Amino acid sequence: MARKFLYLIAVLVVLVIVALAALRLWSLELTRFAFVPRTGFEQKGPLPDGAYKAPGMWFSRPGIANDPAQLRPQGMKAEGDRSRAVVFFVHPTSYLARDHWNGSLEDADANRRAASFIRAMGSAFNGAAQVWAPRYRQATFGAFLTDKPESAQALAVAYQDVKAAFASFLQQVPADAPIILAGHSQGSLHLIHLLRDSVKGTPVQQRLIAAYAIGWPISARHDLPAMGLPACAGPEDTGCAISWETFAEPAEPALVLDAFHGRTGLDGQRVGNEAPLCTNPLTGRMGGSAPIAANLGTLQMDEDPTGGKLISGAAPARCDERGLLLIGDPPSVGPYVLPGNNYHVYDIPLFWMNLRADVARRTAAWEKSHSVPTP
Repeated sequence: MARKFLYLIAVLVVLVIVALAALRLWSLELTRFAFVPRTGFEQKGPLPDGAYKAPGMWFSRPGIANDPAQLRPQGMKAEGDRSRAVVFFVHPTSYLARDHWNGSLEDADANRRAASFIRAMGSAFNGAAQVWAPRYRQATFGAFLTDKPESAQALAVAYQDVKAAFASFLQQVPADAPIILAGHSQGSLHLIHLLRDSVKGTPVQQRLIAAYAIGWPISARHDLPAMGLPACAGPEDTGCAISWETFAEPAEPALVLDAFHGRTGLDGQRVGNEAPLCTNPLTGRMGGSAPIAANLGTLQMDEDPTGGKLISGAAPARCDERGLLLIGDPPSVGPYVLPGNNYHVYDIPLFWMNLRADVARRTAAWEKSHSVPTP
């Protein structure tokens, strides 16, 4: 009887090992099955002219009640007056269903997640400037897991909305206000196209404090020149781009890096074997490392989605030779860590206070360089 029991245990152990191996080998296929739509693409025209003049087309903007971008963590000290700067923030993917290739503006689940993302991420920008965050018909999560033509079509619909929102944003903010562009993940993808199409070589570029395209890999060779921006090399540089992607160790970034190396850059050329841009959020410099003591505060969201608190000493930060931002041992900041120790969802919350300080520092540097000398 004891021998039969041991055989049973041995069989169960083998089954578990096989199951884990299968999950590891086929996790991408299983994820694709779960998230990639199997429906045809639904053609969508542009939104009506003037759509983004309506406050209801924005998650965040001045005058909106319960604005998610205005989160202030518990016990946070009062800050000085805001500058004249304005932030255009594009939220990451919050539509996860596979019913359609693009999320509806009225989808309650997607809107709830988007507001939560803006609380955790967009709020980092509310100290130095007012924040505007548009609703848009975002591409579904599954669009990033396939090379079907429907994926490109879905992203094009989403981008056309973001582009229209930005044009309206420029009409509604003061014509001389300095601008910060910010986004995460899908939002950053649309942001880099926006820089190429609507900012580079225009008067708007002269107003640009910085572009925070976080959570989307950027090629210094094939993206930055088309965006018209250099990388931010130092903590007071302005008119430049900032980006990072966060992994705990041991990091397993093959899926992310393979996709980056295989994609086409903004210049139309294949990226190839190049490390993506890595800004260290603890120093504001390109590359390098910083100890955990340099982390000014991580935002940890409460069970109540409207609240949050700051915790100290959550993670150090080091840019490695692969272009990844490594944070050492996995910190306990929440349950949404992706496979491979990918802290994508926490790219901004992990460094919330440092990013806030970075925005204030670059804003002050921009204002100093653009001040009118007194006679």
